[in-house]
Amino acid sequence: MKHLKTLLLVAIFTIGLGGVANAQKTAHINTDKLLADMPATKAMKAELEKLNKTYRDDIEAMYKKLEAKIKKYEAEGKSQTQEINQKRALEVQQERRRIAQAEQSAGQEMQKKYQEKTLPILKKAEEAIKAVAAEKGIIYVFDATPGKGLIVYDKGEDIYGAVKAKLGF
Repeated sequence: MKHLKTLLLVAIFTIGLGGVANAQKTAHINTDKLLADMPATKAMKAELEKLNKTYRDDIEAMYKKLEAKIKKYEAEGKSQTQEINQKRALEVQQERRRIAQAEQSAGQEMQKKYQEKTLPILKKAEEAIKAVAAEKGIIYVFDATPGKGLIVYDKGEDIYGAVKAKLGF
């Protein structure tokens, strides 16, 4: 009798949990594809490429100026005193350090700009995903981007098209 009660209790819980599991709707979306297709992302990339080109051009100009200075110093090196040549060598070293610092600063500035521009885009995408999930009664949305941890997503609903429409592109 005791075993029968236990068996009955287990059966009730199994059926109950099975019903709860079936009631929970799941979906998936490839967030990398969504973000890449967003007009704001494309505009951000164009802006960052333009900024990066500006930094590269400035640093390239610094390199050319340094190369010209080095050639000049090498040509005049034999006619100058050792003291002047040492000062010039020190000046060249300092200029190389300035260029390296400029490259590092440009890299940091690019990373900072990328983060500043990316956060609003990510937030907008996340809000659209949440809105579509709420409209469709979806409880769980998995990221179907390769390498993001989701292996099987054949049976869930792909909400990419709905989120894309929600974002207006």
